[in-house]
Amino acid sequence: MTFPKVGNKAPVFTLKNQNDETIKLTDYKGKANVVVYFYPKASTPGCTTQACGIRDIKSELAKLDTKVFGISPDPVSRLKNFEEKQGLNFDILSDEDHAIAEKYGVWGLKKFMGREFMGILRTTFIIDKEGRLREVMDTVKTKTHHDDVIACIKKL
Repeated sequence: MTFPKVGNKAPVFTLKNQNDETIKLTDYKGKANVVVYFYPKASTPGCTTQACGIRDIKSELAKLDTKVFGISPDPVSRLKNFEEKQGLNFDILSDEDHAIAEKYGVWGLKKFMGREFMGILRTTFIIDKEGRLREVMDTVKTKTHHDDVIACIKKL
């Protein structure tokens, strides 16, 4: 799989969030920058660290006119539990059939403890207010992800 090309329009999506509400990327065109980050599984250590980092910079993101969406193949019910347990203050979206992950080129072969399987490749996309992809962060460190996102947005 390959990522969408930087400079092109970002692949659009319509997904359900943790509250079973429909979220459309197109609703933010002309209104906000958008960070779309794909993570493997809610409530796992790395994904929790990453989500809590984003949670803790909400006011800074707001000052930069930026909306964040975390996307995983988890069902809505699992996302709701994750949101409540961690006090998340942004939308996390369910992509159970991984169709959007495939559009973004982040559904691929993974290896863990000698086992190979298909799953989400942890990746973040920065989309400008016009809906164009401006940055692909394919080397994500969960502990510093939030700082890296802010740095990328400030470059827009």
